[in-house]
Amino acid sequence: MAGIFENELGSITISGSVISAIAGSVATKCYGVVGMAFKNTKDGIVNLLKAGNISKGIQVGFDEAGAINIDLHIIVQYGVNINAICESIIHNVRYQITSITGLQVGEVSVFVESVRVAND
Repeated sequence: MAGIFENELGSITISGSVISAIAGSVATKCYGVVGMAFKNTKDGIVNLLKAGNISKGIQVGFDEAGAINIDLHIIVQYGVNINAICESIIHNVRYQITSITGLQVGEVSVFVESVRVAND
């Protein structure tokens, strides 16, 4: 699906993949986030996605009113406040997508798929 702007000059279509790329970029820059996650449905193993594939850990949808709904699957560092990280991601993703695209953001859901423990 895509977000569509209509005005007197014509229409602008913003692809869901562009929105997921923006959301992934914003989420991975938040403190405590190791990266985006992708859960293999066959064996249930969670994989850390590389920078080029971060959109696999994100689902973008649009509701009847045209607002964007985003699901983010992340991996966090051990020892950080998960609630604070998720609130930060939700706020930053909502703000950046609204300011970059001009589209209304409805629901942003964050799913913590794994916690990474540092090997010291």
